[in-house]
Amino acid sequence: MLLWVVAALTLAVGVTWADTPANCTFDDIRGDWLLYETERTGDAGIDCDDMGPIIHRTEVSLMYPNIAVDEYGNRGTWTMIYNQGFEIKVAGRSYFAFSLWEKTGDTVLSICDKTLTGWSRDITVRNWACYRAQKKEQGPRKSHELRLMAQENSLYKYNKAYLNDINSQQSNWVADVYPEYERMTLMDHLRRNGGRASATASRMHPGPISFMTRLRDLSLPESWDWRNVSGTNYVSPVRNQGNCGSCYAFASMGGLESRVRILTNNHQKPVFAPQDVVGCSKLSQGCEGGFPFLIAGRYAQDVGVVLENCYPYEGKDDTCTRSSCTKHYTAYYRYVGGYYGACNEEEMKIALIKGGPLIVGLEVYDDFLHYKSGIYHHTGLRDSFNPLELTNHAVLLVGYGEDETTGEKYWSVKNSWGEGWGEDGYFRIRRGVDECAIESMAVEAVPIP
Repeated sequence: MLLWVVAALTLAVGVTWADTPANCTFDDIRGDWLLYETERTGDAGIDCDDMGPIIHRTEVSLMYPNIAVDEYGNRGTWTMIYNQGFEIKVAGRSYFAFSLWEKTGDTVLSICDKTLTGWSRDITVRNWACYRAQKKEQGPRKSHELRLMAQENSLYKYNKAYLNDINSQQSNWVADVYPEYERMTLMDHLRRNGGRASATASRMHPGPISFMTRLRDLSLPESWDWRNVSGTNYVSPVRNQGNCGSCYAFASMGGLESRVRILTNNHQKPVFAPQDVVGCSKLSQGCEGGFPFLIAGRYAQDVGVVLENCYPYEGKDDTCTRSSCTKHYTAYYRYVGGYYGACNEEEMKIALIKGGPLIVGLEVYDDFLHYKSGIYHHTGLRDSFNPLELTNHAVLLVGYGEDETTGEKYWSVKNSWGEGWGEDGYFRIRRGVDECAIESMAVEAVPIP
């Protein structure tokens, strides 16, 4: 099993995040890098706590929009992972590391021209090494203050006036009461919603639409839903993540489950184990969050995922116990559009119909918690009784359509808050306007049945 670098664990003590608190932009990462690797003789169980001697030194230029070129002229690709790290694929090898950060008190310093210790391996998932990367030219250091929510351990209390305001000020969707919320603390809600959004991250917007993409979009049906393709449902059942910030794991496993169903015409209906991701993956932060690109993609390809009956869900951080479980792997993964920053509505529709459900992220505001039915859009209203922070939530996009009465376009999305939430565990959200950033970073992963 991949081991998280000790430095990151030491730095992160005392604060919880849905991701690491680095805040690195595309321009911070773009440029010339030196990659320092250990001997390339390891496997997926490599221990990078003690990196060992440097054996290989590689120069790589990371260029716009996703081109990587090494010192010998070999061309490859690269992508940001939100604002937390980056992945490089060049000359038959794949590299991933989180960006370096340091914490002093409540202040985080982002050191975007260096990485924490990461992992490299060849594209056949062999010949592993540990590596660190450093930019040839030093970049600026950036600092931000940690945002701590007051009264995080206080129980949530319903604000009836807030729900009335939501329902009276718009008619697109209906807000309702969920009694179980009052048994949850504000921190429980924060974790369930995806954890804190990066404090100073700039929002990524959809990428430009090419002429060829527009042409392909014209041939697509007006609506699509993987829950009903000629009467057949290819989407696995809705589940409930509880108070653990494991939405990224549920969305990732749900995406792989549905695509196995599609690839086998429903002859195989696996249910994969989110708890395995929470307990075992060092590419995420357990119940404090993670990124589907790294889970449905890199983790499932490098280490493999296991079935629910081998590793039942507990909804809490635990010690990894997957050694005897059969592994299932991902063959291919990518950000829709090819890299982080290239996603848009048309690319999403094409990828959805061609391959299957997509794992997407969205910004969760206070009003989304109370969604019951309709086509959601953020009202701009905030709950003064329960001042939750903006969070990043991962969900599974299964279809799209238009409202028969209003003509409003929407996405159909599977959540992980149980069948009693929303429209039998699903919600619809405005399409084509990047509502709550839902069109900014979709991920698709192709499992091996």
